[in-house]
Amino acid sequence: MGQAVFSHRVPQRRQTNAITVFCSRIYNKNNDVTKTWKGRTEQLLRVDDHDFTMRPAFGGPAIPVGVDVQVESLDSISEVDMDFTMTLYLRHYWKDERLSFPSTTNKSMTFDGRLVKKIWVPDVFFVHSKRSFIHDTTTDNIMLRVFPDGHVLYSMRITVTAMCNMDFSRFPLDSQTCSLELESYAYTDEDLMLYWKNGNESLKTDEKISLSQFLIQKFHTTSRLAFYSSTGWYNRLYINFTLRRHIFFFLLQTYFPATLMVMLSWVSFWIDRRAVPARVSLGITTVLTMSTIITGVNASMPRVSYIKAVDIYLWVSFVFVFLSVLEYAAVNYLTTVQERKERKLRERFPCTCGIPHSKTMMLDGNYSESDANSLAGYTRNQMVPEEEKQEKMVVHLAMSNESNSSRKRGLKGHVGLRIMQNTHAIDKYSRLIFPGTYIFFNLIYWSVFS
Repeated sequence: MGQAVFSHRVPQRRQTNAITVFCSRIYNKNNDVTKTWKGRTEQLLRVDDHDFTMRPAFGGPAIPVGVDVQVESLDSISEVDMDFTMTLYLRHYWKDERLSFPSTTNKSMTFDGRLVKKIWVPDVFFVHSKRSFIHDTTTDNIMLRVFPDGHVLYSMRITVTAMCNMDFSRFPLDSQTCSLELESYAYTDEDLMLYWKNGNESLKTDEKISLSQFLIQKFHTTSRLAFYSSTGWYNRLYINFTLRRHIFFFLLQTYFPATLMVMLSWVSFWIDRRAVPARVSLGITTVLTMSTIITGVNASMPRVSYIKAVDIYLWVSFVFVFLSVLEYAAVNYLTTVQERKERKLRERFPCTCGIPHSKTMMLDGNYSESDANSLAGYTRNQMVPEEEKQEKMVVHLAMSNESNSSRKRGLKGHVGLRIMQNTHAIDKYSRLIFPGTYIFFNLIYWSVFS
């Protein structure tokens, strides 16, 4: 067994030695600076020979620092906090002759974040930033690239949450413009000139950037000077982007339910005015539902002091629903007053009125004076005194046993007649006025805000 194991391991050792020799030949073909240069990187870049606490060309003209940005993602837009979160690659370009080094190939050298702490870098910060951090997985996402003539490329991967002053006067039919602002913290425009390296081409965006509630319309860059009374003028760079809100979500969650509640409140105009429980419960239900919709919308929005477009729509819809409840209150009150007058008329004029029992007339319906006279076959002079001609009375015919068969044949027509009798004039007008007014309001609303 021992010989078998020994004979099995010999090919592995030979294979390992062959790989080692092959790799050493490949590395020998490349110029490895760590082998040819006997010192350290700090000595190659002469880090210890200069004071990097001061900017390049200290005491001279302002050092130009070019900036370009690649936006990786827009992570979130918060209306409540009025801010946005963005992940980006921030790159700086400048020249520091103190970092120049001799090179025959004119190739750059790339370092990670450990060398950044030993040299001078621009002190750019994000104005109006709430939170920001440099990604550190698996190591700090920092790159430093130094060219032989002293040009430096300094790149970082950063996630920043910054303030965005939003105007919700047209919400949710609004567009928002937010800005991410970059500025040097210590160096004024006399020491450091911050500028976009390639103008508008300095800002690149990932084609896959998308948001659930917004459509990203455009990105663009601007720059201007910012003045502080205590320290002076500073160069400030702006990353501007415009967002337009998707309306379909709010149509489904807010506008359609509110419109349906308003239309549901109109159903009470077709319900019998004496069906008090049905009409009252329908009105109260629609009012409470509209209150719930308004509360839910305002809970997801900042407490601004001005009126939003959605507030106008919801509150006008709420007023329509509330007016439908008041409409039935008016109908019920006028019906009660009318019945009280009819009761007084019945007390004033006995039901027989000198009419034979075979054709008795009872003052209990909703017929007018002319209808009562035509149905009973009697004239006005036979029923009431002359001085009561201007008063209206309501009659209900009680037919004798001789006419029972004819009354049964006209039962269907009688039911339809009773429905018309139980419809108040206010209900008839409301069936046209409420829908017409609401449609007119919608035409004006969508023409103004869309």
